[in-house]
Amino acid sequence: MKPYLLAESNWKTLKNHRFELAVLPWGATEAHNYHMPYGTDVYEADAVASESGRKAWEKGANVTIMPTIPFGVNTGQSDIYLDINLNPSTQLMILKDIITVLNRQGTKKLLILNSHGGNDFKTMLRELGLKFPEMMLFTCNWFQALDKTKYFEEAGDHADEMETSIIMHLHPELVLPLEQAGDGAEKKSTIKGVQEKWAWAERKWSEVSEDTGIGNPKKSSPEKGRKYFEDVTDKVAELMIDICEAKAGKMYK
Repeated sequence: MKPYLLAESNWKTLKNHRFELAVLPWGATEAHNYHMPYGTDVYEADAVASESGRKAWEKGANVTIMPTIPFGVNTGQSDIYLDINLNPSTQLMILKDIITVLNRQGTKKLLILNSHGGNDFKTMLRELGLKFPEMMLFTCNWFQALDKTKYFEEAGDHADEMETSIIMHLHPELVLPLEQAGDGAEKKSTIKGVQEKWAWAERKWSEVSEDTGIGNPKKSSPEKGRKYFEDVTDKVAELMIDICEAKAGKMYK
């Protein structure tokens, strides 16, 4: 039993134990180019949360990792077969219910560990923070914690060299040979402001990518994935430790 994983904990242990921080990994179920599993974001969330939680726990952080929520916002992929969509309003309801439980039972800190680019929890936490002022609510995108250019040669944000390398490290049996992967070429918006990233419109995925990938995965390797995974879980563990040590009313200096 790993005491920092809620799914492996039992009532004998938790009857008299209260955690300082609950971590909620949140993924998605969606196509990842031709060579990657639909559960890529979930596998990544599971692994990053678990390993980061282990590192934080072993350094004294009183943290519990909750089971990963496997569905995310996929509104731009409605015509991609079995890309499962949760609307943001549904996510808000789920979060409210979970925070209600944590607040009632005395765990006053929550970190959402996000593993999917289509999820954006900031506005939800603004709203829920007003409803639960005694809670300390955080969210992070683990995939933005490090400078990817120090680890990978090809840029991208979906089934790219980074994601492929991580799954090759974590679950090599689920990755098809790279010669079967598409090149992840991305068509750019015709709107200049969107190209420059100071304006935004949701991408219509089937029009942006022929293979559902964004970023060339051909230079991926399990060795690259292992190095990145080790470093990113070190970074996320630091965040968990910092949140555990944080005191309400003393968050700023």
